[in-house]
Amino acid sequence: MNKELIIDAASGEVQIALIENKRLVELHAERGTHDFGVGDFYLGKIKKIISGLNAAFVDVGYEKDAFLHYLDLGPQIKTLIKYQKDVIAGKPVSVETFPLEQDIDKTGKITNVISSGASILVQVAKEPISSKGPRLTTELSMPGRYLVLVPFSKRISISHKIKNLNEKSRLKKIASSLQPVNFGIIVRTVAENRSFDELKSDMDELIGRWNSMLQSLRSAKPPVKILGELDRSFTIMRDLLNASFNSIIVNDNTMYTELRNYLSSIAPDQIDIVKLHKGKTSVFEATGIDKQIKSLFGQKVTLKSGAYLIIERTEAFHVIDVNSGYKADSGKDQEQNALAANLEMAEEVARQLRLRDLGGIIVVDFIDMHQGANRRKLYEKLVEEMSHDRAKHTILPPSKFGLVQITRQRVRPETHVEVLEKCPVCNGTGQIKAHSLIIDEIENTLTFLANEQNEKVLVLYTSPFVYAYLTKGFFKNIAKTWKKKLRCKLTIEPASNYHVLEYHVFNAGGEEITI
Repeated sequence: MNKELIIDAASGEVQIALIENKRLVELHAERGTHDFGVGDFYLGKIKKIISGLNAAFVDVGYEKDAFLHYLDLGPQIKTLIKYQKDVIAGKPVSVETFPLEQDIDKTGKITNVISSGASILVQVAKEPISSKGPRLTTELSMPGRYLVLVPFSKRISISHKIKNLNEKSRLKKIASSLQPVNFGIIVRTVAENRSFDELKSDMDELIGRWNSMLQSLRSAKPPVKILGELDRSFTIMRDLLNASFNSIIVNDNTMYTELRNYLSSIAPDQIDIVKLHKGKTSVFEATGIDKQIKSLFGQKVTLKSGAYLIIERTEAFHVIDVNSGYKADSGKDQEQNALAANLEMAEEVARQLRLRDLGGIIVVDFIDMHQGANRRKLYEKLVEEMSHDRAKHTILPPSKFGLVQITRQRVRPETHVEVLEKCPVCNGTGQIKAHSLIIDEIENTLTFLANEQNEKVLVLYTSPFVYAYLTKGFFKNIAKTWKKKLRCKLTIEPASNYHVLEYHVFNAGGEEITI
């Protein structure tokens, strides 16, 4: 699989497109501020505790208080609170020598652990979505390229996506040798087949980031951001970069330099894949991304085969309707045609979930199939395609009605792109001028330019329809009548990209004349 990362940073909003085998599969946007992103560390202040929800609302500086549930506190929350107090008080403490408290009860009450008005070190687990504030966790983790550092833990976990048992054993031995006291380690998928030196370098960097956060914490007053996660373009490189990446294209000189510097630290052998786009056209247009965006983000998504999806959002969940369209093979019966269409659309459904970052409950209405074996094939295909999705998800087998239920982790607002354009003729009103009046309007404009502004040469560009109306007839037509009346050199040209009521007038020098 060939992957490309296309970054448009020319405008105020940084847009990031992930391409797999020339197909757009992810689209991310960064809008100026990077506050309250997933992974950011904040020192917040507990505003109120809701016993009925077993949760607390925390002020982290967002317009709405963030949500912290008891289950997101983590087993070592008492240790974290004591450690945080000692750090803020300026005491020389370290995680390695800090005594660990007893784990909290999984079924306990939040009022027994934290209290209103206290400050608390938290990490953003879910970005603000719609009218909701961020969701927080105190079970802190610091992700690196190959490892994730977890304070106040002793566990070593290996990514489930690493299947080779020998490789798992090797990575666990390396992680054990690198593991600091009172720190847990999660070995990421990209660590597979990496050397001891590469993993050690990543661990040293994580320890350095942790110490940097502690320095910021010592002088912090809530609510305040302590340490931010990397920008989306850097996190995607950190999490996904492997040998299958063949290019990273960016159109901003500053970001080009930053990306090369970052790549030199995590994968120096791949630094040459970073390329600077210098063309006059936008990088998305030059690489065909714009066209893909326009075709993939509408309510209706049509494939080349004729099959199409209808995607709608409700308050509770997303609904996707699968339709075969005109896709059918005359050599197959209805059941086989339905299976072929469903298998094709299963791939597109998985792609759409990643692309739009749809979360929560998703219900997909596939084409009805009567044979259980075919429904199993559809389920297996969907599971296979969704395996490329980094978000946590659960897929249920098709029901008797052909419905597939999916739950997908939602940590950010879904990606929405407006693909419908305002009508240039009516300007969105749904009403236009009477066609019969456009000829009089053009005549009045030309008369004013010729008589009042003494223009001797006029070039009129109109839509092909108006051009044909003006020039119809050989011996007598409107264009010839105007030329005699105006007593100037008048040329009328058709412009295929003009709408029916659009026209422009130019002088002898090719400059447009505006009135």
